[in-house]
Amino acid sequence: MRTPNDETRGVIQEGDDAAGGDDPIRRCILSGERAARHALVRLVLAPDGQVLPDLRAKAPGRGAWIGVPRAALETALAKGKLKGALARAFKTSDFAVPADLPDRIERGLEQAFRDRLGLEAKAGALVIGGERIERAAREGRLALLLHASDAGADGRRRLDQAWRVGSEQEGSDLKGLVLPFARPILSMALGRENVVSLGITDPGAARRLRAALDRWLHFIGSPPVSPACETPSQGASAVAQDAHD
Repeated sequence: MRTPNDETRGVIQEGDDAAGGDDPIRRCILSGERAARHALVRLVLAPDGQVLPDLRAKAPGRGAWIGVPRAALETALAKGKLKGALARAFKTSDFAVPADLPDRIERGLEQAFRDRLGLEAKAGALVIGGERIERAAREGRLALLLHASDAGADGRRRLDQAWRVGSEQEGSDLKGLVLPFARPILSMALGRENVVSLGITDPGAARRLRAALDRWLHFIGSPPVSPACETPSQGASAVAQDAHD
């Protein structure tokens, strides 16, 4: 088994392949529900016997998948249900589940989303600056609109309305997504100063960001991401199979 890259957090980080292409279906060992692989979190058994999150789902060996929110995971951890499910998945009981596993997963999912923002920014898929975002929105070039949690209400409404106009959805409830962190963190993720809102012009980048954000929000128990403006051909497909690790 490969040693995780980030030993300080014990989390294998999200890479460039998030939510890209066909995505096999996996089964959550705690709930029994099935979902696309990119929506779940894979757990692996490290060489030292520790159970760690494998957010990229790239570590070799047998893995186990979970899709429950943090509160349910903490309950399963406290009651021993998680260890039993992992023993069945790993076919061994010779492992240790760290008490801070939920913290590691949450930190890793947040970092994965922030890393994804940085990657898409470097690829030129993001528009920053109120006037530039509004222009792109009215021209129908936005696939996704994001706001920092401390973005002003008036500014959000103006950009949301521009997106509806450009998307020919005036009168609908289409609006940008409010992120669970404020502008300093958003600015840091993008390597810029005072980023309040941002627009995503590339549909593929929008899908990748939404996948990373959805997974993080689901785990921390926040409401799911609302549908963005995209055509059926832009949606990512999934291969409905229950493949083994």
